[in-house]
This record gives sequence, C-alpha cells and structure tokens, in this order.
Amino acid sequence: MTGVASLVNQLPKAEAADALRRCCGSERWVERMIAGRPYVDERALVDAAERVWWDLEPEDWHEAFRAHPRIGERGTDAWSRTEQAGVDDATTDARRRLARGNEAYERRFGHVYLVCATGRGAADMLSDLEARLMNDPAEELRVAAAEQAKITRLRLEKLRTP
Repeated sequence: MTGVASLVNQLPKAEAADALRRCCGSERWVERMIAGRPYVDERALVDAAERVWWDLEPEDWHEAFRAHPRIGERGTDAWSRTEQAGVDDATTDARRRLARGNEAYERRFGHVYLVCATGRGAADMLSDLEARLMNDPAEELRVAAAEQAKITRLRLEKLRTP
C-alpha cells in the first residue's frame, strides 16, 4: 500500500475526513469513503471515489458544487487558485464575460458553473460555459457531476503533498 491510499487509511477518522473533504465537498461522499477504508491501493481508492460519487443523490452533488468558487473568482483555497490559474492572463473582456456567464448559468441551473479548470485557459472555459448554457437542466446536472468527479480524482492525487 502506497501513496494516497496509505495516507487515507492511516489517518485518524477526523483527519482523513478533513483530507477527503478537500477533494469533494459532499459530506455523504466523505462519510462513505471513510466507511470504505482500508483501500488496498490507489486504484481501489480512485475506483471507490468514482463509484461512491455516482451513487449519491443530486442534493449531495449540489452540496459538493457549493464548495467551489466561481470560475474567475478563485477564492482562498490554494488548490482552487492553482486549478484556475488559466484565468490569470484573461483579458478584462474575458473576465467580464465569465462573470456574466457565471450569473446566467446560476440563474438557469441553480448552482455554480463547475468545470475541471486544470490546464484550461479562460477562452476555453468561457466557450464551454456558453455551450453548456444550452443544455437542459437534467443533462447539465450530469455534466457538472462529471466535472466534479474529474476534480475529485485530481485532488485525491494532490493529497500526497500538503
């Protein structure tokens, strides 16, 4: 057993829950991941994270979504700031369009525009946001949930480092 799985297994319950909560803001997801310990290896941990995520209810997904700042408003969390680094060089116009797009998205779907921003620039995310505004609400909920699953996977890998 190595890496993240070992860390999640060895931490006391409260500390493991705090670490997992940094990866996904759904309390039910955190509880189920803690209940699934021990994980034999990282693959088992990642597989469990995915399986647990997709077994949750929409209200659990919404809870996880609320843990994220808007794209372009990176918040105070170091991981979010790093993940959204592609917005750093955005033009004033792109930032304004992202802000308007975020507002339109939230009015339409009732939750923050969620995208796995790692490695993506502002123009790419803006194009994605504008395209996703055309989705019907049920479809968009699944799309946002899939983005959260990607973010969770990346953040699980980040648990290796403080």
